[in-house]
Amino acid sequence: MTTHFFGDTAVLTGRTMRHVTRSLDTIITTAITPIAMMLLFVYVFGGAIDTGSVSYVNYMLPGILLITIASGISYTAFRLFGDMQGGIFERFHSMPIARSSVLWAHVLTSMVANVISLVVVVGVALIMGFRSSAGVLAWLAVTGILLLFTLALTWLAVIPGLTAKSVDGASAFAYPLIFLPFISSAFVPTGTMPGPVRAFAEHQPVTSIVNAIRDLFTQQPVGTGIWTAVAWCVGLLVVAYIFANVAYRRRIS
Repeated sequence: MTTHFFGDTAVLTGRTMRHVTRSLDTIITTAITPIAMMLLFVYVFGGAIDTGSVSYVNYMLPGILLITIASGISYTAFRLFGDMQGGIFERFHSMPIARSSVLWAHVLTSMVANVISLVVVVGVALIMGFRSSAGVLAWLAVTGILLLFTLALTWLAVIPGLTAKSVDGASAFAYPLIFLPFISSAFVPTGTMPGPVRAFAEHQPVTSIVNAIRDLFTQQPVGTGIWTAVAWCVGLLVVAYIFANVAYRRRIS
């Protein structure tokens, strides 16, 4: 049964990956848009924002990476909704394949597509002057956090992909996730914000994740901050996974 599941998932993942490579708008939205935002913030707004001795491209890159992920997972919901509306799920379920492999194929496709987008964004940031003194272990920790965050948001994207009534509803859920880094420490220090906004910014998940990645990039002591970031990611992943599977069982029952 395990071999059956892995084989089915591999075949279906190949199918969804082909859809990604054939969709130019997906590539533009998930990679080019965050890069355009990075160029705008660094070269237009960066000079007006005081980040101390840290260059602005170094300061804001963690937030851009999270926005890249949020942009990418909106297409997971879109592709899943398209399969549901097109009747492909019913055709798959009439075949002798592991049912869970249908969802996992979309999840793994999201992971691969987002990793590619993240690599492209980091590459452009290096051209713009991003530098890090982080060692191998720090880079592995950053990679782990980003992958965990991607996995959590991907399972969150599965829910509207299964339950939305329209294409717009399936993908629009990502807009608040893209906006959330703007009310965090991603682009400006939270100390410059008004009281209520600062309180929200300092106690939402994006700030914890951004601060942890930023400290890892600069080899600063992360303390308990990294565990707070991981806890947010794991908590979101568990909740999203449970609700996604409940929605899936209801949809195919």
